[in-house]
Amino acid sequence: MANYNLDITHEHCPMTFVKTKIELAKLKSGDILNVRLTEGEPLQNVPKSAVEQGYNVLSIVETETKGVHIVVIQK
Repeated sequence: MANYNLDITHEHCPMTFVKTKIELAKLKSGDILNVRLTEGEPLQNVPKSAVEQGYNVLSIVETETKGVHIVVIQK
């Protein structure tokens, strides 16, 4: 199992999940993707879409930067 990071804080929907899905496709089963994103639509849509696609959302944590979160997704 490996950990990977993706920063989509400068992206807007629907590109936030498109880029997340592309990165998840590269991972092996059990790998973890830490997605750094902003609150609002990305925070609402990325975890929801990941679950709908069959991935496991392990946690959602707010960072020290106001309005920025880390969504931890396991493939």
